[in-house]
Amino acid sequence: MKANQRPVIVASKLSKYFGVKQVVSDIDFEVIEGKCFGFLGPNGAGKTTTLRMIQGISPLSSGQLHVFGQPLPEAGKFIRSRLGIVPQEDNLDPDFTVIQNLRMYGTYFGVSKTVLEKRIYELLEFMHLEDRANEKPDQLSGGMKRRLTIARALVNDPELIVLDEPTTGLDPQVRHTIWAKLRELMQQGKSILMTTHYMDEAERLCDELIIMDQGKILDHGAPSDIVTRHVEKHVVEIRGDFSVIIKTLENLVDTRLEKYGDTLFCYADQTGEILDLLSDQTELNTISRPCNLEDVFLTMTGRELRE
Repeated sequence: MKANQRPVIVASKLSKYFGVKQVVSDIDFEVIEGKCFGFLGPNGAGKTTTLRMIQGISPLSSGQLHVFGQPLPEAGKFIRSRLGIVPQEDNLDPDFTVIQNLRMYGTYFGVSKTVLEKRIYELLEFMHLEDRANEKPDQLSGGMKRRLTIARALVNDPELIVLDEPTTGLDPQVRHTIWAKLRELMQQGKSILMTTHYMDEAERLCDELIIMDQGKILDHGAPSDIVTRHVEKHVVEIRGDFSVIIKTLENLVDTRLEKYGDTLFCYADQTGEILDLLSDQTELNTISRPCNLEDVFLTMTGRELRE
């Protein structure tokens, strides 16, 4: 951490129990001002529970948690006044128009009427919703609703924006629009804390991230550093009846194989020899690509379905 960067969140030995079950297990991390910090993990890993503790809406069971230098739960009200929250599900008021949703939310934070009205129109423009100001949420597309939920989270001019799976279920155009807006917010000095199941989203947005599973931190760092630490440089995916060639592939030096369903994953720093062996296997479908964060995620947490 550079001298001019301060942490907005510091967690030390943070734990959470539900009854006798420990769902967050003695985790340590810092979120640096002006950066995007991500949580990755399968369902039930403890991501959303950690976010709820940071928001002060779920008490920690043990450990220490400071946000803006203030302890939780003691400073919960003060901390929440400086947060912008974007939940997993859009929870807009269906009876209010777009502008009324923003106006009502602003009153919760005691924003003065003059400041609030100016901020609302700035946010509508920022999220490209100015022509929808007088429509109700059920008249909006899914992407518009999500942009409105993000705009609502910005009404109180928060220092830290907390997003729980911000682009789940959205089409690529909307996702890219939201990514661009989040980067703009970071350029304005905002800090972002997010969970996501989209590995490309984490790679594009996050300066640092944590991979969690079963309440524990498996690794922590910049996305590119995590990829370098845990997987090879390249992977060749083979689909079809690869039984005729798998024995040969198993004998290759510095090649790691992983089977899942009808696909064989061949991980290696150099794939020339693998591709040469596959060149006359025309009945197989092959894809050669660089390894990415999704390969790390599946290697570390497994490919089994989580409910």
